[in-house]
Amino acid sequence: MAKTGLILNLALMGDATHPRDGTHSKSQEYLPYRDSMTVVRVKQRPSSLARPRLWALCLILLATGMLAAGIASAVANETLRRGNGTEPGTLDPLLTDSEWEREIANDMFLGLTTEDTAGKPIPGAAESWTVSADGLVWTFKLRPGLAWSDGVPLTASDFVLSFRRLLDPKTAAKYASIQYVIKNAAAVNSGKMPLENLGVHAPDDRTVEITLEAPTPYLPGLMSHTTAMPVPERVIRRFGENWVKPAQMVSNGAYVLAEDSPHNYVRLTKNPRFYDAAHVAIDEVIFYPIEDENVALTRFRARELDINVTTSGFPINQLSWLQQNMPGEAHIVPALANQYLVFNLRRPPFDDSRVRRAVSLCIDREILTAKVLKDGSTSAYAFVPPGIANYPNPARLDFASWPMVQRIAEAKRLLAEAGYNTDHPFTVEHRYMNSVASRRMAIAGAAMLKECGIIVHLLVNEPKVFYRTIQEGDFSMATAMWGADYNDAQNFLYLLDSRSVGFNYGGYSNPKFDVLLDQARTEIDVAKRAALLSQAEQIALDEVAVAPLNFPSTRTLVAPYVKGYVDNAVNSHPTRWMRLER
Repeated sequence: MAKTGLILNLALMGDATHPRDGTHSKSQEYLPYRDSMTVVRVKQRPSSLARPRLWALCLILLATGMLAAGIASAVANETLRRGNGTEPGTLDPLLTDSEWEREIANDMFLGLTTEDTAGKPIPGAAESWTVSADGLVWTFKLRPGLAWSDGVPLTASDFVLSFRRLLDPKTAAKYASIQYVIKNAAAVNSGKMPLENLGVHAPDDRTVEITLEAPTPYLPGLMSHTTAMPVPERVIRRFGENWVKPAQMVSNGAYVLAEDSPHNYVRLTKNPRFYDAAHVAIDEVIFYPIEDENVALTRFRARELDINVTTSGFPINQLSWLQQNMPGEAHIVPALANQYLVFNLRRPPFDDSRVRRAVSLCIDREILTAKVLKDGSTSAYAFVPPGIANYPNPARLDFASWPMVQRIAEAKRLLAEAGYNTDHPFTVEHRYMNSVASRRMAIAGAAMLKECGIIVHLLVNEPKVFYRTIQEGDFSMATAMWGADYNDAQNFLYLLDSRSVGFNYGGYSNPKFDVLLDQARTEIDVAKRAALLSQAEQIALDEVAVAPLNFPSTRTLVAPYVKGYVDNAVNSHPTRWMRLER
C-alpha cells in the first residue's frame, strides 16, 4: 500500500464512534502498534445536572400553574452550562496550570488587566496605567470603589501581597516563573531574597507600582494572567488551603463560587459587588468536567451543555456531521499554540541527539495536517507559532525543505550510527492525551516511524493524568501542546529554559539557550530582542530539544442562542461577555 494510504488507514481506525456513543479509552490503555485498535468502554461519570435549589423552584412554579416548558426556558436563560475539559486540580488562581482551571479563575477573579472578547488586554481592576520613559516602571491606577465579594474594600496592597504569595518559595506555584519579568522575582522565588524585595509596591490604596527587570512591552497581557490575579490574604491566613471552599471563598471577579461538587461540576453565581455587575447578563455559570470529547458532543446535542470551549471541544471526525446538521455551532479557529513531540532527555534513548533527530526526520508533517487532522492546523517547522508579535524571523528546522525520501534515509543512517538495526530495532513508548485528534496523530506517527524501522508502543491518558505524568518525568516520548498566555515569543521559548520547572517536561538544558533568553529579557531594542530569541529557538531546534509537529486550531461548540461569544486565537471566553437569547 502507498505510504499515504497506509497512514490514513491506520489513523482513521477506531474513529467510528458516533456522537451518541459515549465510549472512550480508559485512563491508561496500552496500545502496542498494530493494524487494529480496540475501543474500551468505561462508565461515564455522573452528570448531576439537577440541583435541589432548582427542583424546589420547579415545584413552586408548578404549584402556581406555570407550564413545564416555561420553567425550562426560565432556568435555561439564567444559567450558562459550560463543558470544561477535566476536573480542576485547584480553584486558587495563583496555583492554576491548565486551561480548565484558567477558565474558572477568569470568571471569579480580575487582574489589573483582563481580556476582551477578542482576547486582547484591556483595563481590568486598573482603570489606567502609565509607563516610565525607560520602560522599567509601570504605574497602575485602580478603579475607585473596588471591593471583594464579601464587601471588604480591595486595595493596591492586595495586589502586592498576592504577587508576594505567588513568588514565595513556600507557595510552590508552578507558573511563578512567568512573572520573572518583575524586579527580583527570580531571586525571591528561589529564596535568595526576601519577599519585601519584590518589585511590586503600593504607594497608596489605589496605586500599584511594578518595577521590571527590563522593558516588557507585553506586560498588559501578562497582568491578565491568572498568576497576576489578586487573592484575599486575610481569608487565606484564616482558612489556609480551605480558603477555596464555597463557604469561605472570596473573589473580585464577575462571579463567586457557589458550589464545588468534585468530579461533577463547579457552580458560580453573579457577584453583585463586581465593579461592572450591571453589564453582566448571565446570572449563573456551571462548569462540567468532561474529559471525553464524544461525551461532550453528546451532551451538547442534548442541550445539556450550551458551550464547550476547551481546546478539543468536539471529535474531529464529527466535523462534517456537525457542519451538515448543526451549521454554525462548530467553530475551528487557528490558535497561538504549538503541538510537539517532547523527549525525556534525562535518560536513554533520548539523551542521544541522533535518536531524537531521527524521530523528527521521520514525521511527515504535511500528511499529519492535510490528511490526518484536516482541522485547519498547519505544519510546524519551528517551535514558535506564526502570528506572534515582534517576531518576524523565527527559526526553522534545517531539513524543512528536504523530500521525505532524503529524510528517511538520513534517519536510518543516524539510527544505525546510534547502534540500532533490524536485529536490534529502536523501540519506544509514545504517550499521548486521549482525544480523537491525538489518537489519529499518534497512530499516523507510529506508521511513519515504522517506515524508518522504529517500533512504537502507544500509551494514552486522560488530560489531567497525562500532564501530571509528563511533569513528573514518567515518560520516554510524548505529544505536548502549549497555548499562548500572552503574545510574545518568550512565552513559548521559556518552556525550554532549564529553570522552567514544571513545563520543561523533557529536561532540556543548554546554558547558551538560557543566556540568550536572559539577554532578550533585558534588551530594549525590539529588533535586537527578536534576533536573540530567534537564535535561542534555532539552538533548541538544532539540538532537537523537541520535535515540532503542527500549529493547531481550537475546536469549540457554541449553541446559537449564546451571544457575545467571539472566536479568538488565545481561546479566552469569560462568561461576563456572553448572554443567552433563546
